[in-house]
Amino acid sequence: MHEKLRSSFSSLLGNKGFTDDAEVMAPWLTDWRGRYHGKAAAMLSPSSTEEVQAVVRLCSEHGVAIVPQGGNSGMVAGATPDESGDAVLLSLRRMDAIAMDRIEEGLVLCEAGVILQNLHDALADEGRRFPLTLGGKGSATVGGLISTNAGGTQVLRHGTMRALVAGLEAVLPDGSVIDGTAALKKDNRGFDLQQLFMGSEGTLGIVTRAVLKTAPALIDRCAAWIGVSSPHIAYRLLRFLEERSADRLEGFELIPHETAEATIAHLPGTRAPLTNPSAWYVLAEWVQGRADQEPPRILAERLLTEGAEQGLVEDAVPSVSEAQAETFWRIRDSISEAERALGPALQHDISVPVAAMPDFIEHASARIEKDYPGTQAIAFGHLGDGNVHFHVRAPDGIEAEKWYRDDGETISGSVYRMVVEAGGSISAEHGIGRAKRQELARLTPPARLNMLAAVKRELDPKGIMNPGKILLTAD
Repeated sequence: MHEKLRSSFSSLLGNKGFTDDAEVMAPWLTDWRGRYHGKAAAMLSPSSTEEVQAVVRLCSEHGVAIVPQGGNSGMVAGATPDESGDAVLLSLRRMDAIAMDRIEEGLVLCEAGVILQNLHDALADEGRRFPLTLGGKGSATVGGLISTNAGGTQVLRHGTMRALVAGLEAVLPDGSVIDGTAALKKDNRGFDLQQLFMGSEGTLGIVTRAVLKTAPALIDRCAAWIGVSSPHIAYRLLRFLEERSADRLEGFELIPHETAEATIAHLPGTRAPLTNPSAWYVLAEWVQGRADQEPPRILAERLLTEGAEQGLVEDAVPSVSEAQAETFWRIRDSISEAERALGPALQHDISVPVAAMPDFIEHASARIEKDYPGTQAIAFGHLGDGNVHFHVRAPDGIEAEKWYRDDGETISGSVYRMVVEAGGSISAEHGIGRAKRQELARLTPPARLNMLAAVKRELDPKGIMNPGKILLTAD
């Protein structure tokens, strides 16, 4: 970066908003999984939309690439710069204001840097909640959640971020602003431009503010840890519960025994919820939002008893307190962390039609373990949404980087090919980033790729917005 531009950034943002100190930037130049590493000419931390505009205009004028970043908790290196060191890292973490002016309408206005957990806490004080949560809620930001169209464990009832954003503000690559924070219920002025930014991973512009939909705070909830014999039985249980409690069922997570066991061992002071182990577990949750509804624990106990009578449930324990429910969810939310601690693994965030998921899990797991001896395939996650995290652990004693280099791409290619054959998607909720560009190009129909590339060229003709992410042609 030449000195004149450096001085412009420094004058604009001050000491709190500008640094090119390598030591300060270092934690933000590696992705969450530690697989991808990059360099940056500087890290810019604006505190307002106006400062974001000024930064983008300077970068556009000088042809400097911008890598937007929220909590840096993504799984596909979507917020990691490349190794050239030419780009600037644009951190939105200082933009963390929350406005409750429209809370009576069920809406909340957030800046992009608001951390999800902080949003949950702020809404709880207002008797409301934001019905999206995930394991990284302590670091994930609103802007990052929108840019990746995040899902989490409540998609079954409430949908992904696309369904929860009522309006947004974004800075375009030329520094102009599109402002949809009025959050109109009806607006038929052509294309829904705001939807373009959801899942765009910062390649089309920078989300600076968003109006989010909220829900009433829960009166009560009940989480149940349920033993089942197979993914097929879990699917049958899902349909059984949806038929009898669809408007109350807010979570349905599938976890294999080995994964649950490893995660519990990873968490000090945590023990298995069930005395008798099952091959698979389901973590289901029912909620109560109105006083006239049946208490969720009574509902859960009744349905689980019926499920056992029909051969769907081997054993189950419904939570009797908020603390117990939190313990169940802590196990689920800690799986990725525990898996990472076990050693090198390839992680695949995939989706297929819900009804096809049990067959996919069994077929894909057997195929991978047969074709790549010594590996172990693990599938867990949001069965109710047709979205599981399909991990492939490396053989014991293998050197990680060598395995990633020699076998990683081939194994992932096999997984993604089976996903496409099953009518699914190679990315369900984590995006494409740097990690999945090759597979997106290889497995996506040309018409879809061409449309993605056309939108990118039109909105970002200079190619400065998060280059090298999603599309190979963006390099």
